Amino acid sequence: MKIKLLVVGKTDNTCLQELISDYKKRINNLSGFEMVIIPDIKNNKNLSQNLQKEKEGSALLQKLLTSDYVVLLDENGKNITSRDFAGFLQKQMNSGLKTLVFVIGGPYGFSKNVYKRANFKIALSQMTFSHQLVRLIFLEQLYRGLAILNNHPYHHD
Repeated sequence: MKIKLLVVGKTDNTCLQELISDYKKRINNLSGFEMVIIPDIKNNKNLSQNLQKEKEGSALLQKLLTSDYVVLLDENGKNITSRDFAGFLQKQMNSGLKTLVFVIGGPYGFSKNVYKRANFKIALSQMTFSHQLVRLIFLEQLYRGLAILNNHPYHHD
């Protein structure tokens, strides 16, 4: 199974970029992984929040295949533990799924069409984080989940 992460906009903080790069390498040692960056919407200061979400949503949906299992990282998603997340990953692997796609939206979240396309939603926390920081937090949890499945000593209960 391939794991893909779709994100809106680039990360401009070099410290975050380095940490993200480190976790991407770690993840690739355990699973096929790809991170796809959807470019920021141009002239977004002239757009309403809803219109910006719609434009970002259209760009995200163009990157998805009908066979993809799509998981939104959303504040209203299900709260799960790291072990539960590892179990979720294992379940998807066992199902014969070709591509598992996680999606991080822009600063205003997702459009209605993206919500309709989603198969599942996961919350990383009840707190709100910047969409750039969420990338790092999610990648760490993805690595942790894969490490648990591979009996790697990274995770401690």
